[in-house]
Amino acid sequence: MEFIYDLHQSMMTNNVILIYEGDFTQETTKSILTMAERNLESSGEESTIKKRIFNVMVEALQNIVKHSDETECPERGRHHSAIFLIGNEQSRYSIMSGNPIRKENMPGLKASLEKINSLDKEGLKELYKEIIKSTTLSDKGGAGLGFVDMARKSGEKLEWSFVDVDAESAFFCLKVNIARFK
Repeated sequence: MEFIYDLHQSMMTNNVILIYEGDFTQETTKSILTMAERNLESSGEESTIKKRIFNVMVEALQNIVKHSDETECPERGRHHSAIFLIGNEQSRYSIMSGNPIRKENMPGLKASLEKINSLDKEGLKELYKEIIKSTTLSDKGGAGLGFVDMARKSGEKLEWSFVDVDAESAFFCLKVNIARFK
């Protein structure tokens, strides 16, 4: 039972205002977006900030739904368990997600994220246009725009890491910060 209190304290310490862990589906995504929208509406946050938060949330959630890889867990069998959080600090919001990926997919993902983080506002705009012009969908239905769009909407560098899970898989962690004031 102390786990509940410890989790509550950790969430308060880290300013987490919304968290979901489990299998992600389109229905789950809709529910999370609805809860976050209500939370933001009641916060009195400026509409342009709310719009940017919502846009980044949509991209992060779509990334989880489309690109999480199945993992094997003794307690749950094969599943797509992932996590999504929103943090609210005095000067910024943080949209955070984590999902399992196959290690074979890490080099391409890492290269994409490094390229995106190396670009300025104009460079991101050009990369976005380039991807739109030469769009070919991946086998999971993505064109590679999600991370570019998150970087553009947030105006910040994407924070990310990979945590080893086992020989074949890793847990991809992503954090996108959105400043409350410019």
